[in-house]
Amino acid sequence: MFLDLFLNAVVAGILLGGFYAAVALGLSITFGQLDIVNIAHPAFVIVGSYTAFILNESFGLDPILAGVLATPVFFVAGMLLYQFYYVSFERTGQESLSGLAFFFGIMFIVEVVLIIVYGVDYRLVEAEYIGKTVHIGFISIPIRMLAPFLMASAMTLAVYFYLSRTFTGRAILAVSQDRLALQLMGADPVKIKQLALGIAVATTAVAGALLIVIGPVEPSVGRLYIGRVFAIVILGGMGSIGGTMAAAVMIGVVESLIATFYGPSWAPAVGFTILLVTLAIRPQGLFGRA
Repeated sequence: MFLDLFLNAVVAGILLGGFYAAVALGLSITFGQLDIVNIAHPAFVIVGSYTAFILNESFGLDPILAGVLATPVFFVAGMLLYQFYYVSFERTGQESLSGLAFFFGIMFIVEVVLIIVYGVDYRLVEAEYIGKTVHIGFISIPIRMLAPFLMASAMTLAVYFYLSRTFTGRAILAVSQDRLALQLMGADPVKIKQLALGIAVATTAVAGALLIVIGPVEPSVGRLYIGRVFAIVILGGMGSIGGTMAAAVMIGVVESLIATFYGPSWAPAVGFTILLVTLAIRPQGLFGRA
């Protein structure tokens, strides 16, 4: 019985960690690469959830496909957001405090608008695979968790290869390290950061769709992920895409094991304990450079 519970908890944790990686991926770019403390990131994820809900309810689209189709709109929104952020705060050197307050404001505005329009009721989506389970021996794998894990893994790989194999991607990696060297290479740091924030916000469309596939959502659910996604980005090493995935899976497995054997209320505390211990031993995170 113990082995059954343990293995099922590990598998569930790995699948949950994949979803956490999708949520934290965009923040790994904005916080890890651009030094922008986008506290509103989880709110954008909830907007992605409601976008998937609207397209699923109105047109019968698969929620994950709906999230993918919404990414261009989110990408443009992210680029416009950075343009406003740059003109209002970054260009004048006020991004540290005023910029943080700006994203706090966006987070609350998004939540209030969603409450006004949709209320506080939980929203669900429908898909053929939701509710189905694959059994491998005594291990049960819910498809509503497996599908988000696979999609999150594909999105993480796509972002990783884009950042590491293209000139623009490498420019995004370099923009916070050496702005002058980037300019000497013929790249405009402002445009690069605008593109990067567009990519980061675009990932929230997919992450939000994955969230509503896993379970119902309501406007304030995003608050539950603020601390967790920042912890994952820091634990994985600031800006490390592979590290973000590894840290997310680690947090997911630990939370699943703790929730299974000790109760769900302990799970978040243990995750943050791992973060604190890691920072004490290795301040740059698990996969960050010394």
